[in-house]
Amino acid sequence: MKRIKLAFAGREIEFIDRERALKQIFEWAEKGTWDVHVIYGPEGCGKTALLKQIKMLLEEEFNYYVIYVSPLAKDLREILIYTPTIREIVEEVVKSFPESYSKIVDVAITIASRVMRRIRKPKIAVLMDDIFQAIGLDKAEIYTKILLNLIEYPPEEYERIVVIVVSSEGVTWERIGRHRWADIFVMWNMSRDGFEELYKLLPEPKPSFEEVWRLTGGNPDVLEKLYKSNWSVEAVLSRIIREKSLYEWISTLDSYTRELLEEALEDPDAILRKLREEAARKLRDELIARNLISRMWERDEFGWIDFPPPEKDLELGIGEFYAWQTPLHREAVRRILKKF
Repeated sequence: MKRIKLAFAGREIEFIDRERALKQIFEWAEKGTWDVHVIYGPEGCGKTALLKQIKMLLEEEFNYYVIYVSPLAKDLREILIYTPTIREIVEEVVKSFPESYSKIVDVAITIASRVMRRIRKPKIAVLMDDIFQAIGLDKAEIYTKILLNLIEYPPEEYERIVVIVVSSEGVTWERIGRHRWADIFVMWNMSRDGFEELYKLLPEPKPSFEEVWRLTGGNPDVLEKLYKSNWSVEAVLSRIIREKSLYEWISTLDSYTRELLEEALEDPDAILRKLREEAARKLRDELIARNLISRMWERDEFGWIDFPPPEKDLELGIGEFYAWQTPLHREAVRRILKKF
């Protein structure tokens, strides 16, 4: 299978690892998705890279017409990407939306509908990257239902359809999961072997692989940040603390909630054991909203994209039911808690 090229640490590299994930996508491509597939995972774990690889796979291996949307992309050229043969339809739809970038999710859905009307029984894919933050978390359920309607009540017949939404934040998980509108999957950081392959692409001098693995837990974005910071752990921690507004948030917590948070530093499942308490529920929700911890579930083959993390690895901050997104996220929280 052809691999896409990605920018990483100032160089162009080939898509690495995720072999099992690609096999799963092959199965989806062959059958189509009968509902919306929503993939949650830590920030920087490689969801965007996988989605771009999926686009290439669907186009080149299965002849799908693909509409790919990434509202939060820094490069304007990557906000809307599509199969070149539907350019005329895309341009026509974009012109009909006065503020196309601010309504890019609606634009993509309209393009998909028009492709179905213009092309006889197409194979069509709609891939959406972090759209919930762009449209507003309060609208996540509505748009998931709209996407499901595209599958169940299309304007014209299609041969097959694939609809995939990926998201870093897990706030919408319960709201979407309570309906039958979507299948929810979880994606984790890279496998140890795949991550080591990525690590080896970076030039010397650099810390040992074991040290980097303990700092990142296999998160490629944190690896890149460490490299760009000349391997300064303090620089990356400072960035996490600023971006997550940890000092401001933790300063508002009462002493009991801080104690709960300290317990969660040692074992994130400590939160689960106290969820009958309102303080624990609020803490869990805030940690998820700030993309500090992620929900876990049974490590079976059905609910995970690629390989799941181990059942438990407290050194990396992974519990059975919750996990710190990376060890450095946990350490950033620990640093601020020490100030109180």
